[in-house]
Amino acid sequence: MFDLSIDGAVARLRLDRPEARNAVPAQAWALLAHRCGEAVRSGARLLVVSGAGGAFCAGADLEDFLAFSGDPRSVTAFRLMMRSGLDALRDVPLATVAEIQGPCYGAGVALAMACDLRVAGPDARFAITPAKLGISYPQEDVARLVALVGPGQAARLLLGGGTIDSAEAVRIGLAELAAADSSELVEAILANSAESVAVLKRAIRLAGDGKARDDDQDRRFDALFGSAEFRERLAALRPRR
Repeated sequence: MFDLSIDGAVARLRLDRPEARNAVPAQAWALLAHRCGEAVRSGARLLVVSGAGGAFCAGADLEDFLAFSGDPRSVTAFRLMMRSGLDALRDVPLATVAEIQGPCYGAGVALAMACDLRVAGPDARFAITPAKLGISYPQEDVARLVALVGPGQAARLLLGGGTIDSAEAVRIGLAELAAADSSELVEAILANSAESVAVLKRAIRLAGDGKARDDDQDRRFDALFGSAEFRERLAALRPRR
């Protein structure tokens, strides 16, 4: 379901279940967490998440939902497994980019939102449709959606359950870029300092959690000025000035 490959500094995590438009079975969320750990240990500097067969992710597997009906313990276990996988993706110290082609629905949107950046291809389509099934959306994912698009647009997506295209996703903030692929963004990130990217990613996460000050982040900020990489990059930049 989640296939990981390493291409130099880039780890590529591909949802590979095209016959189901990459819908994620309940048990596969644990594999997502495992693959994230593998990506970190590989030494890669950036993780790109994409889908096989012309779809990003159609959401959670509806066949599992049939099995959950009337079994509260199974529902809770599913929610916790999904949360564990998405938290692992959110927490990797690498920069993460969701490269979205075709359908990106339900849990697929949650998967994309767990990444740092989202690049929507020309055929990308987004929808969050739990209300059509008579269920809800995990609170952590609602919070992330509201942080990205604001409460009004979140209400439009969740309560209306309609589908939007890549241009509209970028306009409201659900995606950052509309592009055929993520290669230009990937190259731009890889051109920068890996340590700097990691510290900045942590800073963004803290800010998103409402923290304007953090002692550990201050120490990381100070330490970067003493690094050999900083001196080398500064020396390379100075002649151009």
